[in-house]
Amino acid sequence: MLSPLPFHARRVKLPCLVAAGLFSLLFHPVSQAQTSSAISPQADPSHPNIILIYSDDHAYQAVSAYGDDRKLIDTPNIDRIGNEGMRLDRCLVTNSLCGPARATVLTGKYNHLNGFYNNINCRFDGSQMTFPKLLQKAGYQTAMIGKWHLETAPTGFDYWNILVGQGVYYNPVFIKNGVKAQVPGYVTDLTLKDAIDWMNHRDKSKPFLLMYQNKAPHRPWEPGLDYLNFDHDRKYDPPATLFDDYDGRGSAEHNQKMTIATNMNKADVKLIPPRDLSPDQLQTWNAYYEPRNEAFLSAHLKGKDLVAWKYNRYMHDYLACVKQVDDSVGSLLKYLDDNGLKNNTLVIYSSDQGFYLGEHGWFDKRWIFEESLRAPLLVRWPGVIKPGSVNKAIVSNLDFAETFLDAAGIPIPEEMQGHSLLPLFKGATPTDWRTSFYYHYYEYPFFHNVSPHYGVVTDQYKLIHFYDADDYWELFDLKKDPNELNSVYGQPEYKDITAKLTAELHRLETELKVPANDPPGATGKGKLVTDPGDDH
Repeated sequence: MLSPLPFHARRVKLPCLVAAGLFSLLFHPVSQAQTSSAISPQADPSHPNIILIYSDDHAYQAVSAYGDDRKLIDTPNIDRIGNEGMRLDRCLVTNSLCGPARATVLTGKYNHLNGFYNNINCRFDGSQMTFPKLLQKAGYQTAMIGKWHLETAPTGFDYWNILVGQGVYYNPVFIKNGVKAQVPGYVTDLTLKDAIDWMNHRDKSKPFLLMYQNKAPHRPWEPGLDYLNFDHDRKYDPPATLFDDYDGRGSAEHNQKMTIATNMNKADVKLIPPRDLSPDQLQTWNAYYEPRNEAFLSAHLKGKDLVAWKYNRYMHDYLACVKQVDDSVGSLLKYLDDNGLKNNTLVIYSSDQGFYLGEHGWFDKRWIFEESLRAPLLVRWPGVIKPGSVNKAIVSNLDFAETFLDAAGIPIPEEMQGHSLLPLFKGATPTDWRTSFYYHYYEYPFFHNVSPHYGVVTDQYKLIHFYDADDYWELFDLKKDPNELNSVYGQPEYKDITAKLTAELHRLETELKVPANDPPGATGKGKLVTDPGDDH
């Protein structure tokens, strides 16, 4: 049976409205709201440091701790976080898109309340409440380093050094506390170096928050020069759905523009080099790619053979970026070990959303479907989390802000919509923990022509409404159809579950204060761009 969102520690919140009748009885939560006073971190040495290691578009399939059947890559350092702490297997995002996900992490609120719906015309309102501001007020040092992608300058941070916009892999421009400068080198190395430099020079009498945010492995998946031959020309097993024809689903799935077959450009598959390389970097780059590109061009591949080649090139480049991120995580963990910080630091590794690695023939994200909806989440906190723990409850990036505040002993504001994960970290999933989850994607048609949609997700089902250019419903039974290939919406045997899910969707919309209609500009409507390169 579906159950409600829970109410957990240190929240001051009034009970939410729920639908009347039977479903009110089924889903109505019992409030466990508590209050507590913030403890001065300066006076309490047990206050943990907090590090959020956040990557962009890192698919859970490309974290070896999650055991993908293709065994795409080993990520021993990211895995170490889970091995020494907890791996959470069902971390769902509220909106599978970079900027909106980051806004949710900062605010603990859905995009209809934090105002950042899409990556086209939204600018983050830095005056609103965020968890870094609350940690800063309580005496934490706060730093934001790496990819920001929220258009306005960061607020609530004592130090920030962010990439301009999306950022580039080679010789990127950073803005450090308002001063813009190009920095020679590779973005993953530079972000790591600045994170460690900041930790070296921080005020060591205070606890700290470090938001350490990689650009990688976002499109266009440009590997570091030392990682170009990391896989020794491995041939990757394709996913079972690489040649999906979208039969059994609606117009949105058919009309998208995010297939490996037709929507990857020459820069994506490295038939042309990046424009940001120095002459020396270009020489090394060309020494690797040119002979392989010549072999490809001379083969004159077509049809499925051409798609298979593109898939393998994509996997090489994407996974090379992941490998370097994993090595950077190893360097950061070693720093904590070497400087006596391991035992009093909460470390979280996650990504702003999931990503397609050829499933359904796709790259990118956006969809409520599994590979896009689900992000990796591994957490370590010695003395609190039992090493090697695994949790399968539905959690979310909506919960990060509340978790960090709870860990620091700071009351969770009433306006935040997620819930602290500390009970789960301590090995006791509350009996009223959520078993349903609301999702909403807005951006259309930019980029990839994925129709706006919203829906409710449980462990077994997804009920989805595509609206705007498309207007239809889909229902997937994940136990019978884990690859989400056939909608069973409207089938008589699913009549009862459709009614229950519809009622639960309405309950969540009420509880989460979802407006009846999207506000003007939420989709960022404009001309469809089908070849965005690295601009998005």
